[in-house]
Amino acid sequence: MSKTVVLIPARYASTRFPGKPLHLLAGKPLVQHVWERACQAKGIDSVVIATDDMRIAEAAFAFGAEVALSSPDCVSGTDRCAEVAARLKKVARIINVQGDEPMVEPALISKLARALKKDSSLEMVTAATPFGEDEDPANPNAVKVVLNKNSDALYFSRSPIPFLRDSPRFPFLRHLGIYGYTSGFLQRFVKWPTGSLEAAESLEQLRALERGTLIRVVLTTHASIGVDTPADALAAEALLSKPSRLQNQAR
Repeated sequence: MSKTVVLIPARYASTRFPGKPLHLLAGKPLVQHVWERACQAKGIDSVVIATDDMRIAEAAFAFGAEVALSSPDCVSGTDRCAEVAARLKKVARIINVQGDEPMVEPALISKLARALKKDSSLEMVTAATPFGEDEDPANPNAVKVVLNKNSDALYFSRSPIPFLRDSPRFPFLRHLGIYGYTSGFLQRFVKWPTGSLEAAESLEQLRALERGTLIRVVLTTHASIGVDTPADALAAEALLSKPSRLQNQAR
């Protein structure tokens, strides 16, 4: 068991944006952009799109992707990844790249893979980036994370953390929804019941922290734009029309 695989969970029945993975951005399905970026990452043995819908599977086959079908009953992308990962052979590490991140940084995927491979005691890694000057840490949709001196997560929250009692400024970190796990840990994680902190914040990574799991956080200056709504898709397409910028980010 030595392989590292990127899994891209993609479902058709999005509540806010039905058919989102197949929405065309700059002439390509959204999920194809994610797949192409993931394929640029170093240290990855394969990239697989995990979906429960044949429309997505057929589109992925058409642009050359490897596809694994999963149950339509998967509650989250993590559950979908775990179901597919359980069927993969000789895979030691899984990188979970969300299927709605068309500008995910290939170098960041590589960093997560290296972190897991380098430290055999690590079971879970994720990423964070500093808040931009125009971003509001009070926005509950922007998840915050605080770290210890070893860059391990102390807590994730939708509230600004830490609370600024006296200091007018603080380098808030925004959590990025990309994860790496060892295969064994991922299978254990999805079997754990929802914890009280996870239920309160609606953040599944808190399930791991409540169980005492160490989560290493890789820092990056690149902040990918997720596509949750048709409006987000318009913003993403505008950025995708600037290939020179994306090439620089991929280095």
